[in-house]
Amino acid sequence: MTEIPVRARKTRRKGTGVTMAEVAATAGVSMQTVSRYLRFPETVAADTGQQIQEAIEKTHYVHNLAASHLASARSNMVAAIIPTLSASIFAETIQHFSEVLHSAGYQIFLGYTDYRADREEEVIRSLLGRRPDGIFIIGTHHSRNSVALLKRARIPIVEGWDLTPKPLDRLVGFSNKAAIAEMVDHLARSGRRQIVFSGVLRKGDSRATERRDGFVAAMTERYPDEEIRLHVSTELPLEMASGAVLLQQTRERYPDADAIMFSSDVLASGALLESARLGIAVPRTLAITGFGDFELSKQLNPSLTTVFVPSDEIGRQAGRLLLEGMQGVVSEQKSVDVGFKLMIRESG
Repeated sequence: MTEIPVRARKTRRKGTGVTMAEVAATAGVSMQTVSRYLRFPETVAADTGQQIQEAIEKTHYVHNLAASHLASARSNMVAAIIPTLSASIFAETIQHFSEVLHSAGYQIFLGYTDYRADREEEVIRSLLGRRPDGIFIIGTHHSRNSVALLKRARIPIVEGWDLTPKPLDRLVGFSNKAAIAEMVDHLARSGRRQIVFSGVLRKGDSRATERRDGFVAAMTERYPDEEIRLHVSTELPLEMASGAVLLQQTRERYPDADAIMFSSDVLASGALLESARLGIAVPRTLAITGFGDFELSKQLNPSLTTVFVPSDEIGRQAGRLLLEGMQGVVSEQKSVDVGFKLMIRESG
């Protein structure tokens, strides 16, 4: 007798090839009901929805989102673009942004630019290739190519963290210039006159640049006949160790300085720690201020005087504005100024 070889039967992976019809049969409902539950679960009775969900879990069904998106011309995805992954303040914004969008059934694609215009173009092009329903991007300064890509996409856009009279679409942020001016006024009222602005100005970091320019404008208005004192670096990394370096360099350049305004809490924190090591009396001899109100700022000794930015509110408002745009809601308020607050503590 000739033996006929038996081919090994392929085992179907969980979720692979499981059809909506199988889910419907397992749940004891129609395919139309399953489809409606997957797209609009709130329109299905609670007990029916529970049956379908149990059937999905039992069969290990994976909904074919790609097919649904082709049919509906919607992806239920939004893109978020931030300057860096290492800054906790941006992470807080994205967290609250995601909560708003997730509650409406959207998922988030995330990209970062490292403050580089060419990388922003690459990230925008890549994320647009996934056909998001909307984009949230931190910053309002973009290259011509980036602007062209965003406009051609014809989807809602929210820019964040800055204010500009000409946003691409919707906008949520605050005025860096106004915040710096208020800090200058505070230091001047407390008797400081030899005030220096110090920071790291990486190419593409428009917010740090706006803080420097705001300082120049505020000091020019208050002391029109005096030298504007600046000490900035384009080479140092944005980390606490750079704050220690900037403190020493600034004091060497301006030995009579009685206040240093740092462009970020990261730098100001490093400078405070270095001042303690060097025996500099803060704030009696030298006031030190920051920007951002990071968690560490209030724990330092002395605690850091800084500018509080409502990063969580920026995220929530950005989510709301983008959701309104994607849902076609007509709103007169397309720009939101979340403001800021001086946190006057022990360092200045």
